[in-house]
Amino acid sequence: MRELSLIDRLIVNFDQGLRTVFGQPQITERSNPAETIPETDLSENEKQLAARLMRINHTGEVCAQALYQGQSLTAKTAAVHQNMQRAAQEENDHLEWCETRLKEFNDHKSFLNPFWYVGSFAMGAMAGIAGDKWSLGFVAETERQVVKHLDDHLKKLPINDKKSRAILEQMKLDEKHHATEAIKAGGAPLPETVKFAMRQISKIMTSTVYWI
Repeated sequence: MRELSLIDRLIVNFDQGLRTVFGQPQITERSNPAETIPETDLSENEKQLAARLMRINHTGEVCAQALYQGQSLTAKTAAVHQNMQRAAQEENDHLEWCETRLKEFNDHKSFLNPFWYVGSFAMGAMAGIAGDKWSLGFVAETERQVVKHLDDHLKKLPINDKKSRAILEQMKLDEKHHATEAIKAGGAPLPETVKFAMRQISKIMTSTVYWI
């Protein structure tokens, strides 16, 4: 296979962005961890809460997909590029699982997803430009924050919502794995100011997507 030019890669990334936000993302061979779990009775308030939490998680995966795509575009080495692409594909699994659960709740994805995708893609690209060690460090810190966020949602989910819980538990395992792999690959610890900024952006995302 020929090596893709920058224009080729931009076109591929544009296509992946459209798939992520508006279409069907390319997933791996893994099955949905909730597909064999029977639906349980939830009150309307419980369904609404669970749907809003899953909408936040869906948008979080849109952001993760954009970050990985941006980072893979500007990665300095082929190995890091390939690692980012594989992680992005696994994040697509999460994206599909969350969207499936939203459909089961008869609820919608966030209308702000295009905005969050573009912003996250830009952040990922800038991290890649800074260098692979910083890009990998950015992945590790992002995944650490996502794991904390998932722990919080697992506490907030209705106790009987076993399907959503199974999805989030598997997502949590995957995010921990991505963080570990990024550190093994040479990820550098980020400055505290960058970590703080990432947490503030995350708070803005979760507070808006909960409603919109």
